[in-house]
Amino acid sequence: MKRLSISGYILLLVFFSKANYAQSDMSYPYTAGYSSDFKIGSAAQAKMILELWKDWDDNAFDRHDYFADTVIMFFPDGSVVKGKDSCLAGAKRYRGSMSSAVSSLDAWVPLKSVDRNEDWVAIWGIETDTFPDGKTSKRDLHEIWRINKDGKIDFMKQFSSMPAAEQ
Repeated sequence: MKRLSISGYILLLVFFSKANYAQSDMSYPYTAGYSSDFKIGSAAQAKMILELWKDWDDNAFDRHDYFADTVIMFFPDGSVVKGKDSCLAGAKRYRGSMSSAVSSLDAWVPLKSVDRNEDWVAIWGIETDTFPDGKTSKRDLHEIWRINKDGKIDFMKQFSSMPAAEQ
């Protein structure tokens, strides 16, 4: 009898847990243009993006080969760069204009779009750049990275803002 009671409690717990988290019963004021069905993705893919951020800081773009030939990148100024060679050349040129780049990360989340069967990594951080003349530039960054079926990055979109004044 005791086993039956424990089993019954577990089944009720599972039932109520699923009922509380069922998104299909919820009505949202907007419909997602891409997807609203995500779950936590691969930690290895998040590590890959973190390694690229470290490559940026270290000015070491040849350290990893993570980009698909067809990669496309969207930047906050409205510019779009297409193709692995163009992306790497542009990154090397821009990063080469700096004396240093130092990143600090606030959060990252590997994601899996369930309905699209696509892998993403979202990352939030702060980048502080120093230029040869001693000037510095600090900005908050949010980036979304898509990893294709071959394990290569084929999309990145960057959002940027000036950091809030510290109080």
